[in-house]
Amino acid sequence: MNYSHVLWDFNGTILDDVQACISSTNVLLTRRDMPIISSIEQYHELFGFPIKSYYEKLGFDFEKESFEDLAVEWVEQYLQFVKRAPVHIGIIEKLAIIKACGIPQSVLSATELSMLTGQLNDLNISKFFDEIIGHDNIHAHSKIDIGSEWVKRIQPSDVLLIGDTLHDLEVAKELGFDCVLIAKGHQSKNTLMSHDVIVLDDVRDLNVTFQGHLSFS
Repeated sequence: MNYSHVLWDFNGTILDDVQACISSTNVLLTRRDMPIISSIEQYHELFGFPIKSYYEKLGFDFEKESFEDLAVEWVEQYLQFVKRAPVHIGIIEKLAIIKACGIPQSVLSATELSMLTGQLNDLNISKFFDEIIGHDNIHAHSKIDIGSEWVKRIQPSDVLLIGDTLHDLEVAKELGFDCVLIAKGHQSKNTLMSHDVIVLDDVRDLNVTFQGHLSFS
């Protein structure tokens, strides 16, 4: 398939930050004498959107404390742990090949925009993207609204969204994009394959030719 635009999710798709997210959450749980997340498998079982529901699954009580305060506390921890998080193996090569093909690439993320921009700059990968699309707050709400605004402004056709969660699939369906999910991020392969979507084990399974054709192995 020849695509006119590739739209990347960031957390879990480009950035390998699952452990950083688990560690950040465990700090908050430990401070409250609550059971911590003991494995990536447990994290995969619990994680999902909306983020507030994920916190509730962990046992946080938003009648006793606010989701907004918890988000601030979590981000403080995350910004420390994520410093050690790398991009996934193979990402740089794919970004470079797609850019060399002349296909525009953008990032669509639930992350707050200035934090997202800072992370992309720190990773030295901002140069691959034509646009960075993020939220104006740290509460990690749905990406559908900000994606819809981007569509209205850019009016792209033949977009491929590459993500790592069922929320990315939800966004793609809502906005009329094709979608591929990479089972290296915040949800397990079994969870992703429970829906009608192409699931790849690794971003290196995304094949790109210099004619701008993308295929999946």
